[in-house]
Amino acid sequence: MPKSTLERWIKVARQGKLDEIGKSQRALSDGEVELARVKRELEIVKMERDILKKAAAYFAGESLHGMC
Repeated sequence: MPKSTLERWIKVARQGKLDEIGKSQRALSDGEVELARVKRELEIVKMERDILKKAAAYFAGESLHGMC
């Protein structure tokens, strides 16, 4: 989150107008909500894949060193 966003929220909260933030924005469509969910899920899957790749490389190296 950008620092400027947090600073703006603090300023607006001190003015007592925090409930006005975001009123001018339109609601997300079902498709946009689903797309955001799928993007978050994809990021998680990519992180899991990368962890598994590193683990596989580590254990492959360990098994080679154990044979010598």
